Amino acid sequence: MTGRNTSQSVTRLQRAMLDLLARKGPATADQVREGLLPKHPLKDSSVRTLLRRLEARGYVSHTTDGKVFVYKSEVSSSRIAARAVKRLIEGFWSGSTEAFLAGLVDEKVLSLDEIERLARKVKARK
Repeated sequence: MTGRNTSQSVTRLQRAMLDLLARKGPATADQVREGLLPKHPLKDSSVRTLLRRLEARGYVSHTTDGKVFVYKSEVSSSRIAARAVKRLIEGFWSGSTEAFLAGLVDEKVLSLDEIERLARKVKARK
């Protein structure tokens, strides 16, 4: 990944574009537009603008094939998701991952067994 600013969150549409590039591999703007149909009917100029914005933030890069730009993802979907969760933790739990996880258990998003299983997985990665 480049040293560009990728700390800003991405919109749902931008995430859909990044997911498409991650799944399908390098693609032209036309291929991205077609891949987003029918859920996201966009004009060609809108797709190109969004891709340029993603590129300016370091999320995608392009090469040229003749006169056509071919875009590829520079950041995985899991990295984008992790950054979004980090922003949530900082915004709602004052940066406390412990409070975040406790809240997930309290609100029955995750069970205590799931948290313990995750703790074992994390410990095994050391």
